[in-house]
Amino acid sequence: MSVIELVCIVVAVAAVAVAAWAVMRSGRGAAGVDEQTLATYLGHLNGSITELKTQQAADAASIRAQVEACSRAVEQAGVRVDGMRADVTQQLAAGSQATTQQLQGVSRITADQLRQVREDTSRQLDQIRATVDERLAKTLNDRLSASFKQISDNLEAVYRGLGDMKTLAAGVGDLKKTLSNVKTRGILGEVQLGAILSEVLAPAQYDTNVATVPGSAERVEYAVKLPVESGEPVWLPIDAKFPGDTYAQLRDALDGGERDNIAAARRMLAIRIKAEAKDIATKYISEPATTSFAIMFLPFEGLYAEVVNMPGLIEELQRTHHVNVAGPSTMAALLSSLEMAYQTFNLQRQADEVLRVLQEVKAEFPKYQAELARAKDQIDRAGRTVDRLMTTRTNVMERKLRNVTLGPADADGEDDVDDADDESGAGLLED
Repeated sequence: MSVIELVCIVVAVAAVAVAAWAVMRSGRGAAGVDEQTLATYLGHLNGSITELKTQQAADAASIRAQVEACSRAVEQAGVRVDGMRADVTQQLAAGSQATTQQLQGVSRITADQLRQVREDTSRQLDQIRATVDERLAKTLNDRLSASFKQISDNLEAVYRGLGDMKTLAAGVGDLKKTLSNVKTRGILGEVQLGAILSEVLAPAQYDTNVATVPGSAERVEYAVKLPVESGEPVWLPIDAKFPGDTYAQLRDALDGGERDNIAAARRMLAIRIKAEAKDIATKYISEPATTSFAIMFLPFEGLYAEVVNMPGLIEELQRTHHVNVAGPSTMAALLSSLEMAYQTFNLQRQADEVLRVLQEVKAEFPKYQAELARAKDQIDRAGRTVDRLMTTRTNVMERKLRNVTLGPADADGEDDVDDADDESGAGLLED
């Protein structure tokens, strides 16, 4: 029993005693209780209190014994903890000493290794330095030798270039003589124009020395064939012109820098270009055998640039003489556009052919549909016939074969069975 329970019982007994004393004071038997009964009750109460005291003493002794046992256990645990603390302290001291010794050993080993690495590095650096010095000396000697050789080769090339320049100067003189001759100038323009035409167009797309005007003896140097929807192709006349003397006077005037001379040289060049355009229009343009215009080819870009830069000259040539002017670069671009026109025309002809074939196929398609429907009906009838053979006639044959019996002589071998089956099948087929 705990101390709290014991205190509760004592309080209850005390309450009962106080209640009994109050009853005795209030009337002595008003509730039907006499003094003897009350004395008996109080005696019992005293006995209970005595038992409670005895029990309390016993419980106190038990609690005291338990507390003493706990105290002894705590003391023993303290002794064990002290022993463990001493052991741990001793082990930590031993471990610290061992660790210190190991660190000292590692430090000595590391110092030795670092010294060895430093010595090896110094030795390798010395070897590398010696190797680099040797290679640098060799490379420097090789480079110097190669440089001197290259310089010698360049000097020799310069000497050869000087000789080539002398030859070129002589060639320039010959070219100047060539350009001073009207016939050779014309041949030079024709050759350049022919080279451009052969590079851009196919041989079948142009021709040389063509009489573009029917019944005329005048022949243009080159003419391009332009295809038409029906009939013979139309010729596009192209003539090369090179007013070298007039252009040379303009170049001299430009080099001199005199405005009056430059303006006069340009007027002379414009007059010469107009005369050449009139000559081309008169000799080579004749519709519908040719196009409504012709092309004047100028073989040098400088000459073409001077003509183009003259205000209103190109428009006047197109409006009055129906002649367009082209230089080497613009001629190549013009021929490329003509090539595209050729391809477009061929594509158009191919498209017309494809359209014609499609129209024929469209006209033939209803017949094809009718034949296809007829073939489908025949295939369906053949399928129904095959289904009937696979179902009805096969069932009839199976019933016939079930009625066929084999003789005793034929029951031993497979060959005899097969023969019997063949004969039965033949009979069924006859039926």
